[in-house]
Amino acid sequence: MTMTDAPAPAVRAGDPRRFNEVLDATLAGLREQPSRTWSIIITIYGDAIVPRGGSVWLGTLLSFFRAMDVGEGVVRTAMSRLASDGWLERRKSGRNSFYRLAEKGSATFAHATQHIYFPRPSLWDGRLDLIVTAGSADREAVRGALQSAGFGSPAPGLWVGPPGEEIPAAATNELKLKASGDTAELSALAARSWPLQAIGEAYRRFIAAFAPMRAALAGGTVPTDLDALVARVLLIHEYRRVVLRDPLLPAAILPEHWPAEEARLLCGELYRALLRPSERWLDAHALGEDGEPLKPASDINKRFAV
Repeated sequence: MTMTDAPAPAVRAGDPRRFNEVLDATLAGLREQPSRTWSIIITIYGDAIVPRGGSVWLGTLLSFFRAMDVGEGVVRTAMSRLASDGWLERRKSGRNSFYRLAEKGSATFAHATQHIYFPRPSLWDGRLDLIVTAGSADREAVRGALQSAGFGSPAPGLWVGPPGEEIPAAATNELKLKASGDTAELSALAARSWPLQAIGEAYRRFIAAFAPMRAALAGGTVPTDLDALVARVLLIHEYRRVVLRDPLLPAAILPEHWPAEEARLLCGELYRALLRPSERWLDAHALGEDGEPLKPASDINKRFAV
């Protein structure tokens, strides 16, 4: 069961229900699924730590996870595992440990950041890129690169690229074609290439899970700075899980009533509402290797621009 499968508490706009009750319900749903501490660590780095320089004291993360009722031992184990797997790098200074995203993690988040906060414009010339890999000498490497770049596959050896997505370097020597046709034909091709029904359902679960948080904030409740950060990270963690699967196709070839824009507007609205208090907590508690608070990013307010 995913967090977003949990039934959302019934909260109407203007309801005075306290913010932490809604947050507790969200956390309860998270606890019902297998441990995702490692994934939340990656999310908080990409969303909150990397914009401030990238390296943070382990104690900062322990304080954050304590607010989520995640034990210190669980966090330390997850951090060590991420370091051994090449996602994080650790540096010791006396008895203190500091972690930053390794090159592997940084490269992954560079693409993810654009996809989450600054999706490409919906300019489209009415065609889709096709890549034929049937004769590739290193087929598995090409396949992995295309999947990571968001390409879909309607048939073995054939890949379809989302408009505006660059062809990955591993596939630059493959046969490239263009698919054109009326919107019904291209819509059918898209439906065969990506699991659009499953992605749409995931967006709807996201909306159902986080709409109560919008209602709680609309009712005038004010979260603590730490609760705001927890909510912000969970928001991005769950949105990221959906949007990174979405090829961001033109509206003309998407299924009717596609919920991506509604989900993005909800995520952006909540993110902007939570940003200031969550940044206040980071200003005071996110310590760098010099023992001083990490400086805030100057352009973080540009995320989810409307």
